[in-house]
Amino acid sequence: MTPTTMRQLWTMIESTQVSTLLQLDDIALVQWLLKQLTAQQPLDEPEISSLNSYINSRLHLIRDTAFSRKSVGPESQRTRDPVLSRQELR
Repeated sequence: MTPTTMRQLWTMIESTQVSTLLQLDDIALVQWLLKQLTAQQPLDEPEISSLNSYINSRLHLIRDTAFSRKSVGPESQRTRDPVLSRQELR
């Protein structure tokens, strides 16, 4: 797996809706990510196999990242930002 492919994978994960990353089961998520990557660039069988293993080994990280993005939505951001909190008090 090339560094470019890895970068594309993580960029795609970061831009994917949180609900997609959290709602799909492990097998479906791996297949969905591979399908999205192969749509962006042609991958040969060894690359697909390598990506499959890599994604499977990072599923917890992928879901943790998605969950943290979900937790830092507009509502929680408002309560965490002291500037916004002071403005709301006025």
